[in-house]
Amino acid sequence: MQKKIRFMAGFLLFCQLVFIINGCASTSGKVKDDVSVTGQTKRIEEAGQKYTGPQYMIGIITFENKTPSKVLAIGEAATSILRTQIESAGLKAMLLSEDELKNQGKVIELQKSGALKTGKKDASEGLESIDFRVSGAITAYSEAEEGSDLLLTSSKTQIARVTVDYALVDVASGRSLVAESGMGEYRKSTGKVLGLGSKASYDTNLRDGALRDALGKALEKMLNKLSSEPFQSKVSLVDNNVVLFRAGTKSNLPVGAKLAVFRTGMEIKDPDTGKVIGVRESKVGEITITNHQNKDLSEASIDSGTDIKAGDIVRQIK
Repeated sequence: MQKKIRFMAGFLLFCQLVFIINGCASTSGKVKDDVSVTGQTKRIEEAGQKYTGPQYMIGIITFENKTPSKVLAIGEAATSILRTQIESAGLKAMLLSEDELKNQGKVIELQKSGALKTGKKDASEGLESIDFRVSGAITAYSEAEEGSDLLLTSSKTQIARVTVDYALVDVASGRSLVAESGMGEYRKSTGKVLGLGSKASYDTNLRDGALRDALGKALEKMLNKLSSEPFQSKVSLVDNNVVLFRAGTKSNLPVGAKLAVFRTGMEIKDPDTGKVIGVRESKVGEITITNHQNKDLSEASIDSGTDIKAGDIVRQIK
């Protein structure tokens, strides 16, 4: 009887010990808004706070899936993640498919050439609010596992790596501002004690974590590039001699600053490759800032020009 009691007491003590030690087994790397490797989300927020310029509208063309194994829905996931990151940085984002952009571009070109009448609705109206477009492709994705086994504990780390090609293009001029390739990485660690604890299994968050890391780095570079560019915006409304455009106090433009107004025309293509290398522009007037309505909207008076319209390009005169 005493042996049985001692056995039961020893068994209970062993169970308590396993329970306490097992509480120390950890699982890290859960994807929320950040990744466990680089802390990229914080850097995006910092870049967004440093950014000075209008609240640009960024058109995102659905990312292509060029991974050798065609990882399921990775292009769509990248597009959705980048849209969230752009908006968290203080800009606006609009999703576009490549087919939508091409079809609308063809109609706009025909209307500008006069081969197709504009009618009640101009085909360019849907693109007027887009200042820059981002396109890209996921070219590589891989997952690996590392582990270690000690006397009482063991651990596993799942690692996801992704390669993303991307480009930021000025819609008005057709000029490429950023065109690079970057990598992202995400890790998730799990641990066991005495054979008990978390197990490393397939986790869909691995893919998204790696994408957040890669796209966050890409967005940080794009924000820094936009901040270094000369001020550019678009006319939102013309009311008699008053022009309203996206700028505001966030742009750091002083009241009294002079800006030139341009209108875009036909696309300029390389005669050998057919690739668009720019857009023809014509100056239609000049304006002077008279007031900032808020952090995103400014007013200006017309100094010269009688045909300034919504959608025209506004650039600071240096």
